[in-house]
Amino acid sequence: MTSMLERVTQAWTKAWGEGDTAAFERLVAPDYERQSKSGSEGLPEVVQQIEDSHRAFSDFQVKVLRAIENDNLVAIHWETVGKHTGEFMGVPPTGRTVTVQGASFISHRDGLITAEAVVWDPREMLSSMSIWHLGDPRSQRRKTEKIAD
Repeated sequence: MTSMLERVTQAWTKAWGEGDTAAFERLVAPDYERQSKSGSEGLPEVVQQIEDSHRAFSDFQVKVLRAIENDNLVAIHWETVGKHTGEFMGVPPTGRTVTVQGASFISHRDGLITAEAVVWDPREMLSSMSIWHLGDPRSQRRKTEKIAD
């Protein structure tokens, strides 16, 4: 019998890595909810995010760096890489390769995913697109002040 860790990791990888959202949808409970910095979302919004990601990034790849399970919780440390060839989050295509890491903490009950808490930093993505600099904000402020002089 396949462990829940394997089932969740496979479904999550198929959905995010291959765009096969049905693999994830089959494993999600009716009351599934995803929490992130931007708030709470249901399955339709998560599916939309997956589809948007695949439209905006060619050669989209997802790698599970680590995955562990403890009782009814699966934690996945992940990395995504893709070439920014379509609009994403209002940003027109840059043609740059974008790499982002994050973590998902997935709760399950009775063989189904009930909740997911995801943590990632959108600034990391914008930095990969050369749109946002993640350096020391004081040095950015000094650069801006010099330009204004």
